[in-house]
Amino acid sequence: MRIDKYLWCIRFYKTRSIATEACKKGHVKINGDSVKPSKIVFSGEKLTVRKDQINYQIQVLDMPTSRLSAKLVDLYRKDITPAEEFEKLDLLKYSKDFYRKRGTGRPTKKDRRDIEDYQDDED
Repeated sequence: MRIDKYLWCIRFYKTRSIATEACKKGHVKINGDSVKPSKIVFSGEKLTVRKDQINYQIQVLDMPTSRLSAKLVDLYRKDITPAEEFEKLDLLKYSKDFYRKRGTGRPTKKDRRDIEDYQDDED
């Protein structure tokens, strides 16, 4: 089975065209090598997929015949992503909040109205 079709069948990507684009951009690797969307994947191979700034690691267990329901996905793949990858994402979220607090920077419409009301009260 093609790698883009496999990733779509196990519900890793919402559409097959998104899976194809990920392969073309080099976000999908089989045993450490970047692959084209037409690369055939076999059971027992280890996939590394970069999605949402996380490097997911997937062990291929079997080939599905078509797209699966969400309950059956674990029969065809095993997620072996280390916990450190998810911790990196949490750290990234906290670092974004540290640099720019909500409400700082350019005033919102509500802030502008509050400023105008304050200036009108002084006059």
